[in-house]
Amino acid sequence: MNNTWLEKNTFHFSDFKDLRNLVEVKEKKNLTISLCLPTLNEEKTIAKEIIIMKSELMTRYPLLDEIVVVDSGSTDKTEEIAREYGADVYRASDVLPEMQNFQGKGENLWKALYITKGNIIVYLDADIKNIHHRFVYALVGPLLLSDRIKYAKAFYDRPIAIGTNIIRATGGGRVTELVIRPLFSLYFPELTQILQPLSGEYAGYREIFERIPFPIGYGIETSMILDIYEKWGLDVIAQVDLEKRVHRNQDTKALGRMSFVILKTFLNRIEKLGLIEKKKEMYNEMIQYKLEKNSYKTDIRQVVEQERPPMIDILEYRNKFLPERKASK
Repeated sequence: MNNTWLEKNTFHFSDFKDLRNLVEVKEKKNLTISLCLPTLNEEKTIAKEIIIMKSELMTRYPLLDEIVVVDSGSTDKTEEIAREYGADVYRASDVLPEMQNFQGKGENLWKALYITKGNIIVYLDADIKNIHHRFVYALVGPLLLSDRIKYAKAFYDRPIAIGTNIIRATGGGRVTELVIRPLFSLYFPELTQILQPLSGEYAGYREIFERIPFPIGYGIETSMILDIYEKWGLDVIAQVDLEKRVHRNQDTKALGRMSFVILKTFLNRIEKLGLIEKKKEMYNEMIQYKLEKNSYKTDIRQVVEQERPPMIDILEYRNKFLPERKASK
């Protein structure tokens, strides 16, 4: 396989450390940049993310124009803390309220398109324990400095936080290596050059995000790569090495449920591309087992993966952002 893309479109965050230059390019191109943090019970990490991004990328270097939190209905103090530290906070259920409400990360990202104003949108997970402003400027850098690149994705080493102080230096990325990379190897070997397709940190031009559908749950990162690749090709995508991301650990059963959704999303996508033909509909139940009082009991989770259409097809969005243009077909 030819690894030309890997060599040409892979960067290190230090390639974009001249923040003054990034601001100058942004202003010269007359662009605005929005940061979106999708949240659900992130009171332990949300304040630090907002503080760092505001101080470094709004006050010190005016790279960001707004920080928006889109919350799934937190039961802790996430929303209160985010407002206190200066973010614009929205409940996902309050955005486009006339539409049926769903809950999930993809839902938050999709609705962020309606409430943000930027030409470029940066999406960051809100549970990053080692947050640094490179998580934003390094993703924006390729978009500003190249007229070819329209979407940039993070990759990194993923040590797993265990308890409060101990860090295991290996691990993480298990769903990528056990699910996505084998699937890409089977159907899209060129996409295996994307080192961490499931990373939750990426940035892109609004004109890209508004024209692709958004699954509401764990399938969003997979579908986003496949749809951008199918519509615009691999050359518009870049990846940036952020070196390290410390995150919350999830147990194997939780990762199994995540994998279930991602597999469904992938199979639906390749069916639409004509690569497979399903003879029957897939089931919506993830069946697992748990031990209770010395006997095994089924632990069944209903997982219906809803999908939002391209935002450009929503009338309210076109009226707000594109009054002179009709929906693309």
